[in-house]
Formats: sequence, structure tokens, C-alpha cells
Amino acid sequence: MAVPANILLIRLKAIGDVLLTLPAVAAIRENFSDAKITFLTSAENASLLRGFSEVDEVIALDRTGLRSGNPLRIAPQFFNLLRRLRAGKFELLVDFQGNGESGWLARFTGAQRRWGSVYNPGQGWAYTHRVARLKNVHPADGNLELLRQCGLNISVPKNEFALPAEALAAARIFFADHQLDPAGRTLFLQPFTSSPHKNWPLENFIALARHWQTQGGQVVFGGGPADRGALQPAAAAGFAISAGVPLLVTGGLMKLSTLTVGGDTGAVHLAVALGQRVVMLMYSLQPGSPHPFGQPGWAVVPVNSSNMAEISLATVRAACNRAVNAPTGSVFC
Repeated sequence: MAVPANILLIRLKAIGDVLLTLPAVAAIRENFSDAKITFLTSAENASLLRGFSEVDEVIALDRTGLRSGNPLRIAPQFFNLLRRLRAGKFELLVDFQGNGESGWLARFTGAQRRWGSVYNPGQGWAYTHRVARLKNVHPADGNLELLRQCGLNISVPKNEFALPAEALAAARIFFADHQLDPAGRTLFLQPFTSSPHKNWPLENFIALARHWQTQGGQVVFGGGPADRGALQPAAAAGFAISAGVPLLVTGGLMKLSTLTVGGDTGAVHLAVALGQRVVMLMYSLQPGSPHPFGQPGWAVVPVNSSNMAEISLATVRAACNRAVNAPTGSVFC
């Protein structure tokens, strides 16, 4: 296989899906140590790529602008993007998304080799080597399998996010502003996901937080800007609320924490990639579900249904105890 000098990777959305390309990005770097690696992603995810130490350049795509319906806005953005893709002189392209949108972008690059993971054979027109998306494996393993089937050597997967120093510094400021001790036992809770059916009830998270607090621990509730209103019950209970801080600062808060508990959401996958201990609450562990990569035992699911409310507080507390590996007589959850 000819060694490419310039490689373009594509994964436009969402936060968790971008994070789950980390092992594949590391594998590409292992195979092509001297290549320049560029990552094309949606503008809202561009800052996240700062933690991908193997990526040399990021191209941020304003998908909102391109879908605005305003030709005066679309045309200059589209042609600027096309020029930038062509100027990259990419010899190899790897599309981890594999839908119509990313397929067209793949073709626009003019890359001689274009590898794509596709949902159905009809989407394979954009690629010189297409691989059917595997539905029954973890998404990160599916990304690695794409590379394997395209001829790369895959060693032990590496899932490591390099948190920028300023994000950790901002997290320390948050701790200081909320009278939290960075050396203390801290529980970081991420109650909300992108889909209500994936959420464990907020009152259960608050009960979990109260129990942790009674055992001498401290608690931070995280989330996106839209979650601040929904987290008012947690704020009223006196817990620190970080919802709305930048995602990388959320990473810093989780890095300072003893344990992160939350649903199947990008922030919790980030905690896994940061090497933190995690309990992920999921409605299913069917093959192909995105449990904590490399740590399926960190996931907690309902026993007899997909109803998240059926996960008991006692079950989650037990999972927390296992996660923090608390010694006998020192129970924090």
C-alpha cells in the first residue's frame, strides 16, 4: 500500500460518534506515522478535536449555513469548502459516517483512495473501497473494522483523549468558585441525553447525589446550556450546576472527579476516553450499543425491559461502589 502524505477523516456528528473515532484515529497514526491527518467535522464539534492528539488540522463545516436555503449564504460557503478540500491534496480519505452528505464531500476531495463505512450498497458510489457497516458491534470497533478491511494493521485499541491544559484550569476555577475541593471525593452527574427514553429519572440522580453527599462526598451536575432549567431541582437542593460550560471544561470537571455517572451521551463517552471511572446508564446492551468502550461492565441496564425508570437506585449505588473500588467500611454511594 502506498504511504499517503495527506489523509482526511470525516465524521460530522454527533459528539459521542466523533469521540468513538478516537481508537481508529490512533490506528491510522500507527500505520502512517508521518502523514498529515486532517479531520472534517461539524462546526459545533470542532473544539472537541483539540483533544485528538493524532490530528494535525481540523476543518469545521457549518452545516446550518449550507442547509439555510439562502443561495447567497450557501454558495460562498460551499465553494470555500470545496477549495479547501481540493487544496488539501488528500491521497487517502476515510469516511466514518458513510451517508449521502459525507459521501458527496468524499467525492469532492478528489482523493484517489476513498474508504467508507456505508449503511447499504447504494451508498457505495462515493468510495473506492466501501465496507458494509456492522450493526452488531460497538461503533468504535466498527470504525476499526473499516480500517482492517481496507488493509491496515490494527493493534491494541487506544482510546485516549488529550485534555487541553486550559480546560483543566477552567475546571479548577469552577471548583474554587463553588467551594469544592479538587482533592475531595467528587461525583459528576450527567442526567440528560439527547433522547428522553434514554434518561434515568432526575429524582433518582438527586437521591444518588444526596447519598454521596451524606458520605462526605461532593457533587457536580453537568449538562448542556438547554439543561439548566431542567436542573433547577438539583440547584434547589444545593448542588453545584455546571450545565452550559464548554464541553472541554466539562471534560476538566470529570477529570477532577472521582466518578462520572450518566446516560449514553457524549460527555460520558468523553469521561471514558479521559481514563475516568464511569457508570453509564443505558436502556439496552444489545449488540452494537455504544457502551463505555473497552468497559462493557461499566454499563447498567434495566433487567427485564428497556424502561430506564426500572433501574433501581440500589443497583446504581452498587455499581458506583464497584467503580470507585471503595475499601470495606468506606462506602461512598
